Amino acid sequence: MSDPIIWRDDSLHLLDQRRLPRSLEYVCCRDAEGVASAIREMVVRGAPAIGIAAAYGVALAARERYAVGGGGERALLEDIALLEASRPTAVNLMWALARMRELVMQAEGGLEQRLLEAARQIHEDDLAANRRMGDYGAALMTDGSGVLTHCNAGALATAGYGTALGVVRSANAMGKLGAVYATETRPWLQGARLTAWELLQDGIAVTLIADSAAAHLMKLGRVQWLVTGADRIAANGDAANKIGTYGLATLARAHGVRVMIAAPLSTIDLRTASGDEIPIEQRAAEELTSIAGQSIAAPGVAVYNPVFDVTPAALIDALVTEKGVVEKPDREALAALFSA
Repeated sequence: MSDPIIWRDDSLHLLDQRRLPRSLEYVCCRDAEGVASAIREMVVRGAPAIGIAAAYGVALAARERYAVGGGGERALLEDIALLEASRPTAVNLMWALARMRELVMQAEGGLEQRLLEAARQIHEDDLAANRRMGDYGAALMTDGSGVLTHCNAGALATAGYGTALGVVRSANAMGKLGAVYATETRPWLQGARLTAWELLQDGIAVTLIADSAAAHLMKLGRVQWLVTGADRIAANGDAANKIGTYGLATLARAHGVRVMIAAPLSTIDLRTASGDEIPIEQRAAEELTSIAGQSIAAPGVAVYNPVFDVTPAALIDALVTEKGVVEKPDREALAALFSA
């Protein structure tokens, strides 16, 4: 499995997820604008990966600003604001940039190196957190469990192991994984293009289904767990994830399938009281009306294209973090994660 995020030769190299699985290509970013563009254009996606990339973006900005002399703190703050605006829903982006902004505001010597070290630490911490989450989540499963996952919350969306797919990887290593099913995940087809590719790269058998086939699969009893990641989790446990997750969680409750959200603490936003306050990104109509540049819809049709929806905490059986498992997450349980 190729590393999705690489710092090399004082530049950031991002595995271009728009090209997978047809080709394995990297986009080289040398400044904050390049990183912000890569985030906006879905070269890199997945909440943890976006946060990591943005942190490196600040390190790149510092190199550029201080190459022409000192006193670049104000310009650096402008670069951070540019990166913040690249995607509105994923809170990991804001969390990582808040850490970098704090270093800039301290205005101490050696800022370029300290920013790079901070970005590297965020990168390393995410990988370690993913491996812990994988083991915690897999421990909840019984032998032979069937897992359904939506979108891509794997190595490509993180530092390199995955949140939801980290659980799948760990369950497979423990001999607990009976089967794994991936939704195609319209309109970007992250399940078909990315999740299926990742698992096959690791030698894990995966079955692809149309998004609309999930209820039938559950009715047949082939799925015991719905496992996804999240882009933002509100203080009350409501979780924003790829559009369609809410519907799948509702179907899961109707069929006795348990719902697991795997996400690092950086995805939990205690400042957001509930899912009603989470901004939902809207993207271009062309993502629905065409595939690979080929028009598939009736010309002139109106399009509504929200990228995320919010699954109420009441539908979530287990929230898996690097600090452990919270069953039936609520406001008190989430607050306790940060006080322990």
